[in-house]
Amino acid sequence: MDRLSAMQAFVAVVEAGSFVGAADALGISKTSVSRLIVDLESHLGTRLLQRTTRRVRTTEAGERFFARASLLLSDLEEAESEVTWRTLTPHGVLRVSVPLSFGPRYLAPLLPLYRNQYPDVELEVSSTDHLVDLVDDGFDLAIRGAWQHGETYVARHLAPLRIVICASPGYVATHGAPPTPDALATHNCLTKISGAVSETWTFSRTGDTVAVPVRGSMRADSDDILLTAALAGEGIVAMPTFMAGDDIAKGDLVPLLLDWQYPPATLMAVYPTRRYLSAKVRTFVEFMQKAFAGDPAWDRWMDMFPEARKDHDAPGAALPPGG
Repeated sequence: MDRLSAMQAFVAVVEAGSFVGAADALGISKTSVSRLIVDLESHLGTRLLQRTTRRVRTTEAGERFFARASLLLSDLEEAESEVTWRTLTPHGVLRVSVPLSFGPRYLAPLLPLYRNQYPDVELEVSSTDHLVDLVDDGFDLAIRGAWQHGETYVARHLAPLRIVICASPGYVATHGAPPTPDALATHNCLTKISGAVSETWTFSRTGDTVAVPVRGSMRADSDDILLTAALAGEGIVAMPTFMAGDDIAKGDLVPLLLDWQYPPATLMAVYPTRRYLSAKVRTFVEFMQKAFAGDPAWDRWMDMFPEARKDHDAPGAALPPGG
C-alpha cells in the first residue's frame, strides 16, 4: 500500500465531504479513492469513515487521524516547496493584508523596492487592523502581531514589537509621572476599544506581573487617534514603539515606567499552512525578513534611556519567532 497516497485520499475525502469530491480534487477515479481508503483502514486496523447513501462522516479514530495526517501532508508540501521555489519565477498578483498604522509608516516604503527586484509581481495591499481570514478573504499573506495569528497559520518572525507607556511633557508636568503601574488608576489613560492594549494594562518586572485596570477620557480603535491625543496632552497612552518612538526621540512624548515591561510581541509574516507556497509569497517574506533584520529603526529612542534597554534586551523578554 502507498501510505502517502492513501493519506492524501483520506484527507481529500474528509475535506470534500464525499468520495466523488475527493476524486475530482485528486484527479483520480472514485473507485481508486475507495480502494485507497479501504487499504488504509485495513492497514490501521480501524474504521476511519462512516459511509451512508447521503454523506461521509469521520469516526472518532478518523478525526484524530485526520488532524495528524493533514498536518503531515502540509509539512511535506512545505518541505517540497522549500526545495523547489528558487527555480520558479515570482509572478502574478500578491494580495497582502497589513496593519493600518504600521503599513503606511514602515511597509509602504519597502513595497516599491520589492517590486524593483521582482517586477513580474503585482501587489494588492489592504490596510486594516481587523483580523482577516486569509483563506476566506483571498489573501496570500498578512503582516501581523504575534498575538493575532491563529494556530492554523505559519508565522515567520520579522521584528520585535514593544509597547511603551508615555505621555506629553505637558501632561507629566501637570499631573506627575506614575511611580508604579498601580498609580495609573489615578491618571487619565487613553485606551483601545479592543485588542492587546485595551482597558487592562499588564506589566512585569523580575518575575512579578501586575494587571492594572485603566480608564480615561478617550477610547478609540485607532492608534493614530490615541497618539494624537497623547501628543496634545490629553493623557497617558500605551503605544507601540513603532508609532511613538520618533516622538519620544524628539522629546514630544515622555516614556514612563521604564523599569517595568509591557508584554512584548513579534511582528510576523503569516500565511496559510495548507496552501502551496508560491515563489511570490516566499520572496516577499524573505525580502521583509532582510529589510527588518537587526534592531528596528523605531526603537532607536531606547538608546537615550538605558533603563528601557535593560529589561527589553534581557533573555526571554521577547516572544520567540513563530513558524
